[in-house]
Amino acid sequence: MAGAQTGPWGGQPQFLSPSHSPAQQGPTQVSPTQQYVKPNYSNTNINHVHPSHTTNVNKHCITHKHYFPHTESVVNECKEQHIMCGQPYNPCQTGGWGPKRPW
Repeated sequence: MAGAQTGPWGGQPQFLSPSHSPAQQGPTQVSPTQQYVKPNYSNTNINHVHPSHTTNVNKHCITHKHYFPHTESVVNECKEQHIMCGQPYNPCQTGGWGPKRPW
């Protein structure tokens, strides 16, 4: 047979069981941290509650291990208003008669 491969002593080659070396660990790769801003609103007169739920899914992959560390921060903001709804009553006004007080 022309072009047939033969072993060192002629005939067909013998195939041995493959050997497997242990898996090697490459360097850990860390992606840049993704920033999230999560606003929560509330009002003194009317409370606005926006509940949320986070389901943590832990996945294990035999070949690649992915880690997703997450941090949170809180920013508290406060707004204050003063509204004048008329004139304050002045009990010291005398109505034109009697001595006026110096203050």
